[in-house]
Amino acid sequence: PILYLTTLSEPLAKVVKYLQRYDFFDENRMAGDIIYDEVGTELAEEGVSALVTKVRDRIKALSPKIIVIDSFKALHDIAPSLAAMRRVVHDLAGLLTAYDTTAFLVGEYAEQQMATHPEFVVADGIVEMVRQESGMRDDRFFRVRKLRGSGYREGLHALQLTSAGVEIYRRLVTPRDPPAYSISRERLSTGVTGLDKMLDGGFWRGSTTLLGGPTGSGKTTIGLQFILDGIRRGEPGVYVHLEENPTQLAYLVRGFGMDPAEPDLHLLYHSPVELQIDSLVDDMFRLIRSNGAKRIVVDAVGDLVTAARDSQRMHDYLYALSQHFAVNGVTAIFTFETARPGLTGGYAIDAPFSHLSDNILLLEVDVEQAESRRKLRVIKTRGSAHDPRVREVEISGDGVQIR
Repeated sequence: PILYLTTLSEPLAKVVKYLQRYDFFDENRMAGDIIYDEVGTELAEEGVSALVTKVRDRIKALSPKIIVIDSFKALHDIAPSLAAMRRVVHDLAGLLTAYDTTAFLVGEYAEQQMATHPEFVVADGIVEMVRQESGMRDDRFFRVRKLRGSGYREGLHALQLTSAGVEIYRRLVTPRDPPAYSISRERLSTGVTGLDKMLDGGFWRGSTTLLGGPTGSGKTTIGLQFILDGIRRGEPGVYVHLEENPTQLAYLVRGFGMDPAEPDLHLLYHSPVELQIDSLVDDMFRLIRSNGAKRIVVDAVGDLVTAARDSQRMHDYLYALSQHFAVNGVTAIFTFETARPGLTGGYAIDAPFSHLSDNILLLEVDVEQAESRRKLRVIKTRGSAHDPRVREVEISGDGVQIR
């Protein structure tokens, strides 16, 4: 069984009342596999030194493999001194080792207390749940500070509380040693008439492309054409949309003659308002793994930049993401909003990782004429002899065409 010792004088009925709201709650397990015991009142009367005796008695009677003490920090309030608390911690650690019992000591500690309280010295592992203010919202993170005898991924990992309980999303990082993979020499069609020719035959498989342009220039349409072209060729695709309303995007898909419920088409929506980038990447990788997706569009990068709130974090995130796609043969398009719409020449390319991408395509809108004209230029293609000329862009019911 699992022994849950509480020092907070919380009755079991109150704990069950809140736990039963979660999907993982199992009333039958609470009746036998998990033993809930309130010891706060006894310790307040007998002193903190009685903790070790009480734990020993319960281990002998129940033989639990796991013991949780919540809140362990509260014991400091009834300890006569830090020295007395230190003796209790050392005796408890020896007891748990002798009986081969795993213990979780739970508490709300301030940063400075981790350096002074004895439980942090004897603990084999230290994990921390962090809350950070970000404007009008709070972000939750999980961090491993210590894990004796084991390697672990450092830094802050996104944490969310859902009906399933606590969900943790590992921070995306690039391996210290770059993974070896074979560079594909296969070309993929963009699905856009005239664009393959400009790109010397299309995108290399596994490449990453930045597609920039002002609002209304055709970025979303080109991205959808790329994904839908792959589906018609038997390649599942993922379209990640952070700005386009899901209903509106489904309408656009139908306009291209495809059912949004097509099994190989995966429309992944995350609201940019409460966007957590590690949660997003977890969903992206899950879809790629489970459906064998080989094409992906992320629309748009600007929302990721806002959610990351740190330029270095964003750079590392996008670099790791592009490397993951390359290793797994996933061809990606990232759209981004250009900084200066309305000019035809002299666009500021302010993309977060333009130097890391394989291709950069720039859509322009000329509003100086009586009629707005869209144009496209290829700024960069890695390993290709692209057409450097500016081409006219037409958008009709059939999508985007390059003239």
